[in-house]
Amino acid sequence: MGELAIEQPGFQHFDVENRQHAFYEERPTDNEYAVLRQMNGEMMPVEETKDDASATELLERGYLQYGCPHYHRRCRIRAPCCNEIFDCRHCHNDAKNNINVNQKQRHELPRHQVQQVVCSLCGTEQEVRQVCINCGVCMGKYFCGTCKLFDDDTSKNQYHCNGCGICRIGGRENFFHCYKCGCCYSVLLKNSHPCVERAMHHDCPVCFEFLFDSRNDVTVLPCGHTIHKNCLKEMREHHQFACPICSKSVCDMSKVWEKFDVEIAATPMPEPYQNKMVWILCNDCGKTSQVQFHVVAQKCAHCKSYNTRQTRG
Repeated sequence: MGELAIEQPGFQHFDVENRQHAFYEERPTDNEYAVLRQMNGEMMPVEETKDDASATELLERGYLQYGCPHYHRRCRIRAPCCNEIFDCRHCHNDAKNNINVNQKQRHELPRHQVQQVVCSLCGTEQEVRQVCINCGVCMGKYFCGTCKLFDDDTSKNQYHCNGCGICRIGGRENFFHCYKCGCCYSVLLKNSHPCVERAMHHDCPVCFEFLFDSRNDVTVLPCGHTIHKNCLKEMREHHQFACPICSKSVCDMSKVWEKFDVEIAATPMPEPYQNKMVWILCNDCGKTSQVQFHVVAQKCAHCKSYNTRQTRG
């Protein structure tokens, strides 16, 4: 999932405050006929008129020739927070949160508050809209009036999630919004994922980046907590197989537990410890039990997991 980060989550056509995607405040001209209207993040073709070829050529000028490392788009935005012009909000955040910037002056751009954009082709500054009022070029084939998002690369399958309140990628048909977790998940998890309230509205427990609108892929652990895919991969490379938040196992460890059984059987304890009993708490099932102490590990009497901790000696 990317922007899950993933950008990760009744419209009135003429009501700017209530509509989710802004297009035209009046009927399109002949030169604007080919713009793709987007209702709820899905592109719908506008009714064709005469002079089709010239209108299409006008709208397509500069397609995929402008933008920044984050987006292909034919406009720049004026940041409402500092009144400066940037290619996109990520460019703003990278510049304004740089280590060289005074800590008191660091800030992030509030995406929903953007009011002005600058056409990359003619330089005209104007209120947020999809088609330039001066040269008539389409400033982004994907356009969300709520997030003020423009992007010519529609291969990302962007869509606006009303539940998340932001745009995400990957295709609306491939995701659903879990209102308890407060984010979009793959449809493959719709009836199987354990719900954790606002699961995505916290930092990654490994790298501490905020997960909800992270641009890096996020995955859901069996316990319901979330983490970056790359961070989980690094954990496994360092032989860490427990959730950093709740300590539950992040994968099927049954084969590992079998090896523990073999090792414990081959490692008898010295006579003073052979009858020593201790109380343990199982991180996987959450139950307590009294078991025989062993220097290698203590096995849960209920679920047979070795992911345990000693509570009393």
